[in-house]
Amino acid sequence: MKLLPALLLVFLTISCSDPETVESSTPDEAMLYFPPVDGTTWETTTPESLGWDESKLAELYSFLENNNTRAFILLKDGKIASEKYWGKDLLERFDFDANSQWYWASAGKSLTSVLTGIGQDKGLLSIDDATQDYLGTGWTSMMAGQERRISIRNQLSMNTGLDFTNGNLSCTDPACLNYKSDPATEWYYYNAPYTLLHEVISIAGNASYNQLTDEWLENKIGMSGTWRELDQNNVYFSTARDAARFGLFNLARGTWDDQQILTEAYFSQMTQTSQNQNPSYGFLWWLNGKSETVFPSSTVAVNRPVTLNAPDDMFSALGKNGQIIDVVPSENLVLVRLGGNPDDAEIPIVMHDELWEILSQIIN
Repeated sequence: MKLLPALLLVFLTISCSDPETVESSTPDEAMLYFPPVDGTTWETTTPESLGWDESKLAELYSFLENNNTRAFILLKDGKIASEKYWGKDLLERFDFDANSQWYWASAGKSLTSVLTGIGQDKGLLSIDDATQDYLGTGWTSMMAGQERRISIRNQLSMNTGLDFTNGNLSCTDPACLNYKSDPATEWYYYNAPYTLLHEVISIAGNASYNQLTDEWLENKIGMSGTWRELDQNNVYFSTARDAARFGLFNLARGTWDDQQILTEAYFSQMTQTSQNQNPSYGFLWWLNGKSETVFPSSTVAVNRPVTLNAPDDMFSALGKNGQIIDVVPSENLVLVRLGGNPDDAEIPIVMHDELWEILSQIIN
């Protein structure tokens, strides 16, 4: 894994109805191009050859630059259709480019979901196991019987029942983790139970989280990022191309160049509504095309999908300050946006809407 310089000290706060179904689209995997695992070779295509409206590209790039974007990549059928960089790196020393790393913030949750599935596929854990089986009794301040009802599935689904009103949503100390409701009865975008999934996976895999990320996924698809502990958060850093590889892997439904890395069964579960409270949330992925969404910092559903103007079958890894990995099976499309703060939202709702308003005019 590539490590950022030790100078880097970034404080990040990752805040980061019946289930609905949107008819899932399966990409034409025979058409998908996969870049080599080693090296920097990546085939390209052009908006012109794809029949896109090139007259809108200048507007798109201006929008991205004006919203503090560092990196933007658009893949069509696995090939790079657009790749742009702006601004400076995290240390504000050098121009941002294809070799520059950036943080994923809560978009890293979706990577953890994939790693959880791989761990289950390897027989090292089951998502229906009690979290207590791995972290031991007393990982919360709850009574042992209450604590035992919390499962890995609840951690993936953001419905552990832990009290999210304690004021520090990143604190993983047992004193911060108290009972509020029974598991699977209330949805809230609570970071601490998610962060503890990293420890669950490390214990199940008997290795560090970085090592397992390398062995289980990165080495197989050519990613080279790293997890770094910042405050009580474990944050993933990578290049934009690493993020694009992750998006392409998920566009191919857990495969890479005919190698099945994540089973179809888990992938399907991961990208469908995972609970009854928030139709727009799977296993740590945001799902578009639903009539209702509960956004971070709220318990109330609003009558809209995650992202207006985007295809209904899109699913997204989204993080604070506008870290975005969009996967659109119906278009064989992957979108990556990394960068600074456009609107200080826990997930980039407004900027994401506006981005797709422009992009939909280009690709359609």
